[in-house]
Amino acid sequence: MDAINNYRVIFWNGGSGGLPPNETTFAKILQQQGYSTGLIGKWHQGVNCESRNDHCHHPLNHGFDYFYGMPFTLISDCQPNETPEMDRAFRRKLWLSTQMIGLVTLTAALGRLTGLISVRWKMLICLAGFSLLFFISWFSSYGFVRYWNCIMMRNHEVTEQPMVTDRTTSLILRESISFIERNKHKPFLLFLSFLHSHTPLLTTEKFLGRSHHGLYGDNVEEMDWMVGQVLEVIDKEGLKNTTLVYFASDHGGWLERQEGKRQLGGWNGIYRGGKAMGGWEGGIRVPGIFRWPGVLPAATVIDEPTSLMDIYPTVVHLAGGVLPQDRVIDGRDLMPLLRGTVEHSEHEFLFHYCGIHLHAVRWHQKDSGAIWKAHYVTPVFRPLGAGACYDRGFCPCFGEGVTHHDPPLLFDLSRDPSEAKPLSPDTEPLFDTVIRKMGRAIEEHRRTLTPVPEQLSVYNVVWKPWLQPCCGTFPFCWCDKEGDNKLANL
Repeated sequence: MDAINNYRVIFWNGGSGGLPPNETTFAKILQQQGYSTGLIGKWHQGVNCESRNDHCHHPLNHGFDYFYGMPFTLISDCQPNETPEMDRAFRRKLWLSTQMIGLVTLTAALGRLTGLISVRWKMLICLAGFSLLFFISWFSSYGFVRYWNCIMMRNHEVTEQPMVTDRTTSLILRESISFIERNKHKPFLLFLSFLHSHTPLLTTEKFLGRSHHGLYGDNVEEMDWMVGQVLEVIDKEGLKNTTLVYFASDHGGWLERQEGKRQLGGWNGIYRGGKAMGGWEGGIRVPGIFRWPGVLPAATVIDEPTSLMDIYPTVVHLAGGVLPQDRVIDGRDLMPLLRGTVEHSEHEFLFHYCGIHLHAVRWHQKDSGAIWKAHYVTPVFRPLGAGACYDRGFCPCFGEGVTHHDPPLLFDLSRDPSEAKPLSPDTEPLFDTVIRKMGRAIEEHRRTLTPVPEQLSVYNVVWKPWLQPCCGTFPFCWCDKEGDNKLANL
C-alpha cells in the first residue's frame, strides 16, 4: 500500500486502489479459526476494483464478518461548516484555471461582438464547450466530496450519503456494543477503528469545553469515554478475564493541521516531528495500552521497542492460527514480553519508511541497552527552524523537500529521546561501528522485499464514477437510512 509518488493514501471511495484481495489479514486467519470478526469505524483501504459492486477491497473480503463505518477516512469536507481539507491547494489551482479559461472565452466573445477581435463563432463555441467540459471534469468529483467520500456503510449497503456527523459517535458506539453482545457466547475479534481524534474532530455537545486543551482535548476526552463504555460492556457480560484489549494509534500528532491559531492535529510532547514524517519519533511513537486481567500483570510499564506490526502474529497466536509461510512477517508475538517471561522485545532492527523510501533505521542493542536511530533522509521543515512542514501541510518523502544525510544523523534514543543532539565520530566512539552494523541490516532487509502491484498509482487514485458507492441511482446518491429507521422506530 506504500506510494512511489505524492499520493500516499487513497483519495476517493471511487478509486480503484486498495488492499489487494490476495493479502492475508489477521481477521481472515481468525475467521478461519471460528472467530466472529467485526470492524467498526474507519477502513480507508479501498472499496471496489472494476465495478461499483465488486467490493474487492471491502472489509468483508478481508476476513471481517461484519462492517459498520466509513469506507474512507474522516476529513473536514464531511462537516458542511468546515473549510475543505481534501486537495485544498490543487482545488484552488483548478478553480483558478477554470476562471482564466472562462475569462479568455468571455473576452473573445465580447471582442467578436464589438468587432475588436476577428474570431469565428465556431471557434468561440468550441472554446466555450472546452471551458464547460473542463469545469465538469473536476467539479463532478471535487464539488461533491461530501457525497462521494463522507458516507457510512453497513456491510455492503450504504446507509448514509452523506453521513450525518452529529450522530456518528453514538452510532459507532452503539454498533460496537451491539457486536460484543451478539457474540459474547463465542470467540470474537472486534477492531474498533475510531474516527476520533481525526479532523474535523467530531465532538458531541456533552464534551465541548470539557478539556483544558481546546477542541482536540475535548475530542480525546470523548474517545476516552467511548473506550470506557466498551470496557464496561465487556465487564458486564463477564468477558473481562477472557478478553485481550489493546489500545493504540496509527501515528503521532499532525503538527501542520491548524486553523488560524487553533492546533487541531495534536501534540507530540518531547518527541520531534509528527504524522507523515518517515523517521522522527513524533510521528512514530504511539500509545500501547494492554488489558487482560488474570493473564497480564497490571500497572506494568514495558520500555521496549515494539510495533503495530506485532498485532498480527500476537492475535494469530492467541487464536491458535498459523502465520502465512509464503512471505516474510515482520511482526513478533508480544505475549512473552507482555507476560514478563522475556526481558526484551524480539525486534533488533526496525525500518522506518516514508512511502517506499527508507528514511530511518532503529537498532535495539540489547547487550548495552542503547537504542540507536540513524536518519538517512529527513524532511526540510518550513519555515526554517520550525518543527514541521507548515508550507505544505504534509512533509514530502522525496525530492527537493527532503535532505539526504551521508553519513546519517545518529542518535541514541535511550539518552536523547527528543533527537536533539546528533552524534558524530568525535562525540561517539561507536559511531562508525553502529553505522556499519545498520548498513548491513538494511542490505539484509532489502533482500526480503518483493515487488507488488502499485495500489496508489495516479490511475488507481483518481475518482472513477463507475466505482463510486451509491445508495441510489448514480449520480443521484443520497440517503439517510439511519434516520429513516429512527423515524420508523418512533
